[in-house]
Amino acid sequence: MVTATELLNKKCRHLETGLTDNEIKEQLAAVDDWALEDGKIVKSYSFKNYYETLAFVNAIAYVIHAEDHHPELAVTYNRCVVKFDTHSVNGGRGGLSENDFICAAKVDAVFQQAAR
Repeated sequence: MVTATELLNKKCRHLETGLTDNEIKEQLAAVDDWALEDGKIVKSYSFKNYYETLAFVNAIAYVIHAEDHHPELAVTYNRCVVKFDTHSVNGGRGGLSENDFICAAKVDAVFQQAAR
């Protein structure tokens, strides 16, 4: 079984094949509070104010850009919803890949640092 720490230590890479349903369940168990919605993994983060929300968005943008795997973000005054999927897998039909879970673990790590 994969752990969040193992995911944190990995780097995203070009993938052509998505994960199977069983692999998705295993990877989902490694990242706290992420949910599967409409073929994407999704998590909502709450903050005290707009400044903290934007600081989080900028921090994850920096980290995730280094992975070259970019999420969908929905940003409001005190909340940021993050969604990942991989458009390039399964012959361009999209789906979930290990890259989505690597980035989910890295976004969680940024949030944990911000909460200190």
